[in-house]
Amino acid sequence: MEVEVAKYSRGQGADLKALRDKKLKGQLTVKEKLYGQSAKAAAKAEKWLMPNDGGILEPDHLEKTYRFSQKDILTEVDLLSSRKPFDMILPVLGPYHIGYTSNGRYMLVGGRKGHLAMMDMLHMNLIKEFEVRETVRDVTFLHNEQLYAVAQKKYPYIYNQHGTEIHCLKEHGKALKLQFLSKQFLLASINSFGQLHYQDVSTGEMVANYRTGLGRTDVMQANPYNAVIGLGHAGGKVTMWKPTSVKPLVTMLCHHGPVTAVAFDRGGNLMATAGVDRKIKIWDLRKYEVVHSYPVRAQSLDFSQKGLLACSNGSQVEIYRDFGGHDYKLYMKHKIMKGYQVGKVLFRPYEDILGIGHSMGFSSILVPGSGEPNFDTFVDNPMETTKQKREKEVHALLDKLPPETIMLNPNTIATVRAPKKKEKKTKKEIEEEMEDAIEAAKNIERKKKTKGRSKPSKRAKKKEEDVFKAKRPFLEQSDKVDGRPDKKQRIGEEVELPKALQRFAKKPQS
Repeated sequence: MEVEVAKYSRGQGADLKALRDKKLKGQLTVKEKLYGQSAKAAAKAEKWLMPNDGGILEPDHLEKTYRFSQKDILTEVDLLSSRKPFDMILPVLGPYHIGYTSNGRYMLVGGRKGHLAMMDMLHMNLIKEFEVRETVRDVTFLHNEQLYAVAQKKYPYIYNQHGTEIHCLKEHGKALKLQFLSKQFLLASINSFGQLHYQDVSTGEMVANYRTGLGRTDVMQANPYNAVIGLGHAGGKVTMWKPTSVKPLVTMLCHHGPVTAVAFDRGGNLMATAGVDRKIKIWDLRKYEVVHSYPVRAQSLDFSQKGLLACSNGSQVEIYRDFGGHDYKLYMKHKIMKGYQVGKVLFRPYEDILGIGHSMGFSSILVPGSGEPNFDTFVDNPMETTKQKREKEVHALLDKLPPETIMLNPNTIATVRAPKKKEKKTKKEIEEEMEDAIEAAKNIERKKKTKGRSKPSKRAKKKEEDVFKAKRPFLEQSDKVDGRPDKKQRIGEEVELPKALQRFAKKPQS
């Protein structure tokens, strides 16, 4: 318990014995007591609410963690964990794409040649397996395991867990990649013409359809923090999109060649990109600057819940760990059979498991320290019952966020909007306001005065003065709009004239 209390303490306390001021000494004593009580309360809350601790590979002396093989790890873990890694060899229908539900319980695999299968990873049961007999480019679960979307040869299709076709989304066209935004119930896709589509799966409404203007791309990833879609393009650019903006929110030149993979950290502040130029770059999205660059080639990238970065290169998978200051170093290596080409790597939520889809099937390996050890049952519950699933779905639909809530900084929601700067009026608007002011000045009624002060000439002169006063501010505004200064600019030493006109300039008096 003392270690946990020290973890939440606020450093070394003040030296109260050296103080002479009794009033200050009493105030600091009370504060130090409160700090101690808050640290104990936080340690108790962690003990009850977060009972499990995350594991990690710890080497001895000169050992390196990346030298540990899966056989070495399996001999040291418990019986339940030793059953989780497996290899499924399916050489005919690959390469395979994989996807997990948000709670990590169910896995969906899709073979390039039309093989689809859904598995319960908790009990290692096959729920449904069938073939669509056409090309499958990507698979993703929707809000739960009841429905999932498959990008097929011509259009994306939605199936239920029994393998029954529910919808054919013809408006998306030939989709290459799919992403589901769970908070907004939006299915996003990018097709072969570089068109980005957003469709609300709860109502069926097509929310947005934009042309990226940067050509064909099959690199797409959603930021889990703010639901912004990141696209990697052939020109080395990464663009970020939201459904309420025709143009990209951010355009970043990340590589000197085509972008092969994009991944976002769980906190939303880090982005990893890989390119054909054989570099992996870690970006800080708060400043849009490169934090680190590594000379590594990668076809697929993924961040785990605890910040580990997995990348695939040919038949090898490498996992990197942050050792402080976003300094990622090699943590684990795993090599599958020679000749197998890894297509996609994906961490399983709430488990220390990495799923690998390759040309000859799919595999699952142990990666200690990758998953979140404690889960909140109100957010994701791997052990949820049928009743809990039903209630969670109803609550998710009631709490569905509108597409306008997708933005780079979601913390600005529910804050006071800053006042906009006044827009400059056009010349036509200024002329209309000036005419109204002149009419108002002409219609002013004046009192009749005695002793010759109400003569027609004097009244006309007074009216002219009022009209000029009313016109003057509008004339100044129109001069500013036209860009004409009030005074003529004098030609002197400070103004540089073209060579052809320099001989007409007045020479300074000596």
